[in-house]
Amino acid sequence: MNRVEVFQRDFEKEIATTRKFLAIVPDDKYDWQPHPKSMTVRQLATHIAELPAWVSMALNTDGIDFATMDYKPTPINDTKALVDLFEKSVLDGRENLAKATDEVLDKPWTMRKGETIYSNDPKADVIRMSLSQIIHHRAQLGVFLRLLDIPIPGSYGPSADESF
Repeated sequence: MNRVEVFQRDFEKEIATTRKFLAIVPDDKYDWQPHPKSMTVRQLATHIAELPAWVSMALNTDGIDFATMDYKPTPINDTKALVDLFEKSVLDGRENLAKATDEVLDKPWTMRKGETIYSNDPKADVIRMSLSQIIHHRAQLGVFLRLLDIPIPGSYGPSADESF
């Protein structure tokens, strides 16, 4: 199994788990946040839904410059729109990963803000970071849902809400 195939396998596993979490975000809780420094449910869930497309960004660009980018999150107001955005991002990430080669994974990718360089890593590391971001933020969403008393699905086995 080459590195692209490993990423494909990991991508599909994390996507399946993440889909379960996004599908249970209640429509009436999008503006809720557990703390003033925390993201709202809308901000967090939208970020998670967009993350699978980061795989494509890593593969198809040489980097990102926060000083010049014009990012605007997709407006999300309900769970159907959230899941639709996620599925679009998944398709984008999946299709681009399927076209990737191990040689492309070794090319450098830079994250910067103008002259300030935050990282300059191989594209493989950026893809790994993208998958890690999905996992990390999905766990945050799980905490948000738990605080809202919404039963959460298991990630790598049953959750406390699922029977053993």
